[in-house]
Amino acid sequence: MRQAFPDGPVWVRTEPITFLHDHRLPPHDHAWHQLTFALQGHLEVSTQEATALVPPDCAVWIPAGAQHGEAMWGPVTVCTLYIAPGALPDATTTRTVAINPLLRELIVFACGQGRLDRTDDRHARIVDVLLDQLVDMPDVSLHLPMPADPRARRLAERMHADPSDRTPLAELARQVGGSLRTVERAFLAQTGIGVGLWRRRLRLFHALRLLEGGTSVGEVASAVGYASPSAFTVAFTRMFGTSPTRREDVRVPTVQANGG
Repeated sequence: MRQAFPDGPVWVRTEPITFLHDHRLPPHDHAWHQLTFALQGHLEVSTQEATALVPPDCAVWIPAGAQHGEAMWGPVTVCTLYIAPGALPDATTTRTVAINPLLRELIVFACGQGRLDRTDDRHARIVDVLLDQLVDMPDVSLHLPMPADPRARRLAERMHADPSDRTPLAELARQVGGSLRTVERAFLAQTGIGVGLWRRRLRLFHALRLLEGGTSVGEVASAVGYASPSAFTVAFTRMFGTSPTRREDVRVPTVQANGG
């Protein structure tokens, strides 16, 4: 059974880090809850259930014991808090969240301290405010649920490996050993969205990272499989509510339920 407070009065540990180049961590887990905040650059967190994109000014919450892999797209600076599992016993879902200014400063402060120990009165007060903020973190719908069906999952992994691939879905389904109708049923049942919308979201999430890195709209359109910049712009605007040319407005987008 996982210990609720592994380090006694130390309820928060920290790990601020910068990578100048892309960096990947293979699947692993932690005995503590993890909150990783992207100060600069993008990271991507993958679990068995979903892939979460984390742009600047967002964070990803990973509950204690959850197996996950991480990809960081450099240059990237992240601040990670590790929270004793007993401090937030009900926070059991991996999700991408928005960070408000107060929570941002609390995370930066905690990283400057290295750890927060409740035997220190000042630290205890910071921990209490931090936990209040963590409970109220709003979700940002920048995640793609992964299907469990083997053929549907192979198709999802194939699309994820090359967002620019324009191969028709029916042909991709055949290549992974199924029919389009079969994998469509699996996607709908296991992710809540159809395979076509799943592919569009994948492409547009990938586009966010490229735009943040300074890639032009025309280059991004091609890199994520759109035939023209105008078609890409229409799809991007429909999903995120803002034009891809206004990169300052796509830091914390909210995906519309019928977006894409």
